[in-house]
Amino acid sequence: MSISKIVVTGGPCGGKTTALTRIQRDLSHLGYTVLVVPETATALISGGVAPWTCATNEEYQKVQMRLQYEKERLFEQAAATMPNDKIVIVCDRGELDNKAYMTDEEFAHVLDWLGMSEVQLRDSYDAVFHLVTAAKGAEEFYTLDNNGARYESVEEAAALDDKFIAAWTGHPHLRIIDNRADFESKMRHLMREITYFLGDLAPYEIERKFLIEYPDVAWLESLPHCQKVEISQSYLRSDPDYEIRIRQRGSGSDRVYYLTEKRIDRNQKRLETQRRLSEREYQLLRMQANPAMREINKTRYCLTYKGQYFEVDLFPCWDDQAMVEIELSREEDPIVFPPELKVIREVTGDPNYRNAVIASKPKGATH
Repeated sequence: MSISKIVVTGGPCGGKTTALTRIQRDLSHLGYTVLVVPETATALISGGVAPWTCATNEEYQKVQMRLQYEKERLFEQAAATMPNDKIVIVCDRGELDNKAYMTDEEFAHVLDWLGMSEVQLRDSYDAVFHLVTAAKGAEEFYTLDNNGARYESVEEAAALDDKFIAAWTGHPHLRIIDNRADFESKMRHLMREITYFLGDLAPYEIERKFLIEYPDVAWLESLPHCQKVEISQSYLRSDPDYEIRIRQRGSGSDRVYYLTEKRIDRNQKRLETQRRLSEREYQLLRMQANPAMREINKTRYCLTYKGQYFEVDLFPCWDDQAMVEIELSREEDPIVFPPELKVIREVTGDPNYRNAVIASKPKGATH
């Protein structure tokens, strides 16, 4: 059985309601059982529980996040009893959306009350799809008429959209669906990303990789749309055209674990599949790591910029350069780098800059 849990989120008037209907229809046609966890805030507020009826916003957020957490667990429990071997749980907004409506202090208090960490909540979802508000790039279609609960001006909607993106930045599979074309193209873009993720279209990586000058870490850490993640990964024994790695990622003492398998097809495209591991599974597989390859430890900064999701990797063996990667929906998509990232050259096809090659170099080797 395969049960995937994804989040559909976005700014006001981003197309989320239409998207949820489209997801149910299209994935059902592909043989999936689609379960939709309804938006928690709407149910609470329509029932009289709201930030303005509770004693404080923080008290309201405790109620909302606890209810959302329990709803998702019950949907997962129900999914595990269903006969279909292809099940998708679609969350109409996820736990981290609530961060956009709190101060950092309030969010820390709520996490402490829940007994959860930000990493645990964020990475409990397999993928996150953010629909950019019409207030950013399609202002003529931004309206308050089709949602009685919507009150934001164009400027306020754009600012809230930024907060949602910032809240989810750091997730290993965040995709931002922008307004570069008409609305139908936006929906097709969303469905293409979801079906790629689920594997019903061949999940080829369209990945571009660039060598950059060592970035200003203080600048990265000052950005609201940037999240620091510590990563350790090891490689298991495999055939030359088949790469198997295990990875732990997180911050502080909070970690999540993954097994990733990559193979090269006859057209030299990379086909990638990934699944989550328990800590015990990770530790057992770690004991089977290829002894000829050392464990890689790196610091990753996940950065959103102009609707693009960059991953900047700093390796302890490099003090003058770093790597930045970006996954594209289409090979022809343009890349707009933040001006603070100084590109030395593209190394997408250079085998010397693959993580697996870096792992096979003697400890202390730099280039």
